[in-house]
Amino acid sequence: MTTTLTINGEEKTFDASVDTPLLWVLRDILGMTGTKFGCGIAQCGACTVHVDGKAVRSCVLPIGLLGHRNITTIEAIGTSAVGASVQKAWLDLEVVQCGYCQSGQIMAAVALLLETPEPDDADIDAAMAGNICRCGTYLRIRTAIKQAATGQKS
Repeated sequence: MTTTLTINGEEKTFDASVDTPLLWVLRDILGMTGTKFGCGIAQCGACTVHVDGKAVRSCVLPIGLLGHRNITTIEAIGTSAVGASVQKAWLDLEVVQCGYCQSGQIMAAVALLLETPEPDDADIDAAMAGNICRCGTYLRIRTAIKQAATGQKS
């Protein structure tokens, strides 16, 4: 079935079944490999993207449920002020170790800051709870989120 989705501000048309997970469309059909496959059951957060500004797990989200909603992936997150601030904080604080989970971490962090511009530790913990980092960079992630929120180096 031919489907058109708005991804990173551009309409993308492709053939896929309506029950195909968004992650597979992004990676396998459209070649957008910044969003990662982690667990396939929405438990690790590696596949996090935004749908209308909210963080969602693309590995379990059928494209048939998306309609005309706006999808943002890691490839375009830096085009917004909040996204650019988060990416800068990630680089300034050298958050990344292996890097595999980091696109999902950044997407979750941006969604948090869009909803809660000045998060405290509890807000950060709640928003990031489902995003697993096998390297254990959680303290650097928290510090980077706080730096992005204030726009200052911590």
